[in-house]
Amino acid sequence: MYKTLTQQPKSQFHDFPISETQSSTPIAAPPGFLYEAVFAGGSFWALEAAYGRVDGVIKTVTGYCGGTLRKPSYREVCEGRTGHTEAVKVTYDKTKASYRSLCDAFWETHDPTNKEFLNFGISTHQRSVIFYSTDEERRKAQESKIRRQMKLNKRIVTKVIPSDGLGFFIAENQHQKLHLQKHYYWLCESLSLRSTEQFAESTIACVLNGILAMDGELIADQLATFVKTQKLSKKTKLACEEIIEDLRKKNEGR
Repeated sequence: MYKTLTQQPKSQFHDFPISETQSSTPIAAPPGFLYEAVFAGGSFWALEAAYGRVDGVIKTVTGYCGGTLRKPSYREVCEGRTGHTEAVKVTYDKTKASYRSLCDAFWETHDPTNKEFLNFGISTHQRSVIFYSTDEERRKAQESKIRRQMKLNKRIVTKVIPSDGLGFFIAENQHQKLHLQKHYYWLCESLSLRSTEQFAESTIACVLNGILAMDGELIADQLATFVKTQKLSKKTKLACEEIIEDLRKKNEGR
């Protein structure tokens, strides 16, 4: 009865450049400068990875927003029985990023004109939504939507709705930092990442997941830049260097 939207090809996702100043160490910014924002844009795997490449983003975590059931499972959400949608909560440093910049980046992460999102609750559990928590955020989200609409010849179906009372429930461990966990488990081991909380709280995992979701020829260059500019453990640095070497060998063989 219910179906999952086909994941967009990687080529449709904007490969945001990795900032050389993005921190991989514990958050140093004062709590007063850390803010959260929640977005839904199709698959939360791709959306989380895209925000991992945005400068100023400290943490990302996948989860389920809205709905009537507390702590739903991925299976329950996909079956459309709970009214939740896949979403990503982004923690950002307001001295390096703004809510406006996060909204502007949002349009690059998926196709906001996909009419299938209009079937939310009928044939799909995925949707395109910017969840706001204040009037100022609502205004900035709407303005960003208007700016994007002016560049397109198809109508944007994205909703801008309040987050009050909707709730955000963190997804299961296997849905956190999917590109990092699924393909580079030994890199996770080098970072001592095992639990859902560890994946959700790690700034390093946030950035690495974003890099590793890029197209193959771009991963090596961005990962090399990351290794040079961040303070990593010897084990993690070695794991990254092995990935870079392997990717470059594959590219040379093409």
